[in-house]
Formats: sequence, C-alpha cells, structure tokens
Amino acid sequence: MLFDNTQIAFALKSDSDLDRAYFLFKMIDSEPLVKIGTAVTNFALKAHLPVEGLIRATVFDHFCGGVTEEDCLPVVDKMYQKGVCSVLDYSVEGQEDETTFDTVLEKTIKIIHFAKEKSALPFAVFKPTGMGRFALFQKITEKKELTPSEQEEWNRVEARYQKVCSVAQQLDVALLIDGEESWMQDAADDLATKMMQQFNKEKAIVYNTLQLYRWDRLDYLKKLHEQAKQEGFHIGMKLVRGAYMEKENKRAEEMGYLSPICKDKQATDDNFDTTMQYMLEHTERMSLFIGTHNEESTLKALDIMQQKGISATDGKVWFGQLYGMSDHISFNLANENYLVAKYLPFGPVRDVMPYLIRRAEENTSVAGQTSRELMLLKKERKRRKLA
Repeated sequence: MLFDNTQIAFALKSDSDLDRAYFLFKMIDSEPLVKIGTAVTNFALKAHLPVEGLIRATVFDHFCGGVTEEDCLPVVDKMYQKGVCSVLDYSVEGQEDETTFDTVLEKTIKIIHFAKEKSALPFAVFKPTGMGRFALFQKITEKKELTPSEQEEWNRVEARYQKVCSVAQQLDVALLIDGEESWMQDAADDLATKMMQQFNKEKAIVYNTLQLYRWDRLDYLKKLHEQAKQEGFHIGMKLVRGAYMEKENKRAEEMGYLSPICKDKQATDDNFDTTMQYMLEHTERMSLFIGTHNEESTLKALDIMQQKGISATDGKVWFGQLYGMSDHISFNLANENYLVAKYLPFGPVRDVMPYLIRRAEENTSVAGQTSRELMLLKKERKRRKLA
C-alpha cells in the first residue's frame, strides 16, 4: 500500500531522530503522562525555570521548525528536496493586545514576502485571533451591538485582514486562514468571505478553513458556493477534522445548547469525506487544501482525482499534514508527485508551548493516531538494522 513505505517516509530522519520520535510518541501515547508533562511544563515555564534547552531538544525540535523564519530554512530546504513544501506557521497563541496583533500582521506579511522568494513555501497562514480579540469575534458572532470603541477596534481587525490579503494577492502567494471555536467563527467566516469576494476574482488566493467535526459545515459550503457562482469569485478552503472537540462539547453541555460537533468519530469521517468529494466535484470554482492525517480520506481523494481527471500538479488540490507527524502520508504522496505541504510551526520556545501542548492533547484524544506512528517508526528502525 502507498503509505507503508517507511524508507521513503523517514528518508530525512537520522537514526537518532527516529529514536527521539519513538520516545516522544511513546510518551504521547499515555494520557496520564501527557497530563503530568503538561502540568510540569506549564509550571516550569511560569516559574522561569531553565527548561527551554530540554524542551528545545525534545518536543520543540520534533514538532517545530525553529524560533525564527530564518531558523526554519534548513528544515524547509531539506523537505523540499523530497518534494514536500512548507507552510511557515507563527504559532504564538493567547496574547491579546493591539501591539501583538500588529506584530502578527507584520510577521504574516514578512512570511508572504519570504514565500514569494521560495517555491518551497507556496502558502502563508494566520489565525483570526492573531489579528483581533477573541471576545470581539464572539460578540459579532452572537449578533450583539458593538460600542463605538469596539466598532473602531473591529475596523482595525478588518484593516489588518485587508492589508495582508492585498499583499498576498499582489505577490501571488496563497493565504490560509485557520479555523477556531464555533462561538466566534461566524464573524471570522464572514470576514474571510469578504476577502474572497475581493481577492479571489481570478483564482483562490484567500483560503478559509472548514472544521468538519462540525455537522453544519457542508451546508455552509453549499450556500457559499451559490454565492460564489452568483458573484463570480473563487472559493479556497482548507479542510480539517477540527481541533477543539472537548472544549466545544463541554461548552454546549454547560450552556445547554445542541453541540455543533458530530455525534461520533464515524460521523466526522463521513462529513469530512463528503465535503471533500463535493469540493473535488467543483474544482472549476474551488481550490482545496486537504489537511488530514487520515489514510482512508487521503486515498479517497486520490481516487476521486483520478476519476475526475484532476491533475496532481495543477495547484487546485493540496494535501497538508503537521510537521513531525504522518510523514508516511506526506513523503509517499510527494514521491507520487502530488502537491504536499507540511505546517511548520515556529516562534520563541516559551510562546509556542501552548500550541505544542494542544497538539499533544489532540494526539492523545485521536484513537489510533499515535499507535500508527509508533508502529511505522518501529518498522523503519527494524528495516535499518536489517539493512
């Protein structure tokens, strides 16, 4: 099978890289260990204990490209030799002030310029709450009236979006906008649509994100599709299963509303595959970035592409995985000439920790993900010993 070739999957990993990866996934495989590790790490960082070196040598270097964009270049170049592109993802989370939002804007613009110079970097990316306060997105989603000062603040958020999308269009670099929690997402979606109307006239430059553990997303996409046909713009979408499941279910339960999350893993998988198929059937007006670590969904996509005669290289369909995970999918796809990009997080070690902790917790909650990684790493270690 396509994804079983561990020699291709781990060609870039030295023996010690393999050992580290095995050790890390072994840790992540244990939920109690993840909980303890998270608590200890948070405490050590808050108490300013000298743990950055240790974090850097283990979890950070496995899942991140470096501290700065320049830092990431060796990793970017190395992966590109094997046909795998990168999406530089400035993964500093949870800081909410105007200075930080302006910094994220400048950072994203810098990455777009950076990407323009390197074919290994086909996309730039940002999170909605990197450009504005969560509570503000939430208030607009809840259709509450803004105060005059909040309205001014929202105008600044729109201006940041406007600026970054305009630079992306000028330099012809595609721009991914990540998805977040459902109770602020409507405002983010409306803003992303506004950008598509303006900047996606010729082709998809701006890509929004659909989190398909939400059961309402295919209907949302179909409505957007009708709008795009009427108004003559292209849709760019990144499809993912989603990152905030426990949080979403918990909030729905506490506040007594119907959970926006599919009832189980199977329903999510079906929703993902159906939405992906819908987009692949309408590539005349849609471009998609299939963000998945799921082998079945990936094989389905390849199948549909073949049936529909969609070329692997025309830029309408990209596959994406996170750096440090699912190399067996990324590198084997690239080896067959499909377009593949790894999300490559970077930023100061301390500031990227919330992101890394979320990743570890997510991995723990996705049944089978970690054990599959471990099985493949074990297989490759064995293959090398015999070789």
